[in-house]
Amino acid sequence: MGPQPVHYIPIVTTILTVPFTLEVYRRYRAHPDRLHLLWWAIGIATYGVGTFTEAATTLFGWNEAMFRAWYISGALLGGAPLAQGTVYLLLTRRTAHLLTAVLIGFVAIASITVLLSPVNYALVEAHRLTGTVLEWRWVRYFSPFVNLYAVIFLIGGAILSALRYSADPATRHRAVANVLIAIGAILPGIGGTATRMGYTEVLYVTELAGLVLIWMGYRMSVRPAVVAVAA
Repeated sequence: MGPQPVHYIPIVTTILTVPFTLEVYRRYRAHPDRLHLLWWAIGIATYGVGTFTEAATTLFGWNEAMFRAWYISGALLGGAPLAQGTVYLLLTRRTAHLLTAVLIGFVAIASITVLLSPVNYALVEAHRLTGTVLEWRWVRYFSPFVNLYAVIFLIGGAILSALRYSADPATRHRAVANVLIAIGAILPGIGGTATRMGYTEVLYVTELAGLVLIWMGYRMSVRPAVVAVAA
């Protein structure tokens, strides 16, 4: 069966990640001491790598290299680089460096297992990606730990920031921004869960919606605080 209309959504998502990545990276170049911006740029770029592999599968059919790249960039990395940006924003530099080393080591080991796992070609679908084709079933147990890391720091950090900013009318727009970021981060997680249940198409929709919300939240968050001027 050929690709359905929903399978073309990752093409749009991939295109949107390019200007978003450049926007955040340019801000990092202007403020090189703000490592959270670098990690956010990396996170958006890897987000785009994942959706690019989905788009390529839709356009050209299933490919083993694309599948493995999709699994590593999506299921393993997921929101972890974005979460690492929040780690650098909220925690001490020393703690952030330590967590970075742990995260990179964990993802590296998990990625090696994905690259080495045999593929059950009988389960391959022409224009659809799913982790069920990995013969080493236990490889899929790595991703929940990375997802939990993203939930704690990306979603949890956004919610914490929203609560902090909501107390001051001058920064209330940043509270709204962090709510948008939190919702945007939750959506791909929902899609990832649906993918593990066999509904990959849900992921395509939630990835696009999540990216748009995160971008909206980011743009709102970098707006300067509103300073009230006495009459």
